[in-house]
Amino acid sequence: MKSAPHDKPEQLRQIQDGLLEGEQIQAVYDCTGAGTGFVGVTDRRLILQDKSFVGKNVAITSIPFKQIRTVSIVSNKSWAGSFFSSSSVAIDVGGTSHIAEFRGQDKARHIHNLILWHLINN
Repeated sequence: MKSAPHDKPEQLRQIQDGLLEGEQIQAVYDCTGAGTGFVGVTDRRLILQDKSFVGKNVAITSIPFKQIRTVSIVSNKSWAGSFFSSSSVAIDVGGTSHIAEFRGQDKARHIHNLILWHLINN
């Protein structure tokens, strides 16, 4: 079986350990900045690791695609520039935005497009 695109093997293993029967990983990328440790996308849900959980705990949060209202590329550039030159993605879940900053524009765009595909096709 081919491995999903990922940055760190230990993050991929964390996602693999929590998969439901038949669930497939599509990507797992490391995040920079405070809060989110990584973002994983499977064929059924979005998985966020939150390093800023209450009491210095770490949370792994699963968000079914049907709970996601919007996915956005966050950029400080206008439409005149390259819109996908940002490395940040915002995911709106019931009025709460989760912002993930990735190590590169290509990873941000890949996560954005995977989530968007699930929102449009489910």
